[in-house]
Amino acid sequence: MYWINGQQHDALAPSDRGLQFGDGCFTTARVVEGKIDLLPWHIERLQQSAQRLMLPACDWDALEYEMVRAAESIPQGVVKAILTRGSGGRGYSPKGCEHPTRVVSRSAYPMHYLQWREQGISLALSPVTLARHPLLAGLKHLNRLEQVLIRAHLDQTAADEALVLDTAGMLVECCAANLFWRKGKAVFTPDLSQAGVAGLMRRRVIELLSGSRYSLQYVSEPLETLADAEEVLVSNALMPLLPVNIAQSWHYSSRQLYDFLRPHC
Repeated sequence: MYWINGQQHDALAPSDRGLQFGDGCFTTARVVEGKIDLLPWHIERLQQSAQRLMLPACDWDALEYEMVRAAESIPQGVVKAILTRGSGGRGYSPKGCEHPTRVVSRSAYPMHYLQWREQGISLALSPVTLARHPLLAGLKHLNRLEQVLIRAHLDQTAADEALVLDTAGMLVECCAANLFWRKGKAVFTPDLSQAGVAGLMRRRVIELLSGSRYSLQYVSEPLETLADAEEVLVSNALMPLLPVNIAQSWHYSSRQLYDFLRPHC
């Protein structure tokens, strides 16, 4: 089910710059008992992305209301909010674009995540690398062709998720999740200043680790750093946290960090 600028609709104007150029941003939220988990963070993410992308002023109260309305009365599900620059301008120029487009959709929860939480998942290295682009790094913008190609290659394997490197050969993330690994009491996550998406559950994990018995480091490391890891986890707002059994040829049995984080995610 879709709402465009507050009206139930399933057709976007062909002139919309989200369609024309991927000119916009989005967030995807988990619904639990009719409520959107981390809703203030989702709105904040969209606001920060809109500011960095220099999108026109949005009616944030209306967008939040539309997201809340989409989540009402469903026990669990997914609400996605997209903000585009709207229609206008000529070619790449955003001149004349004064009214952004709000798109809110509701869909079923991916039930396989429940199974993955209990059983764990496998990761395979993707042949697709992420371009380094500090201007857009961290944002969940609408230009997601890299992830589409990563997913297409992943679909040809038996793995559940992909390990993704950047063009310098450094670990960044998974296809649709952020990455953490543990060595003793030290926890590591990739530095996302050059590429990748700064997920909200990543933010939640970072918050939980602050002041805990674990230390967290933001690193730029090659794939081989996972060889001597004791534990690997992935996260996103829907999963929200999954243990990894296998990454490439490396096996992990510990769930120490996962058991610490899971009650709070």
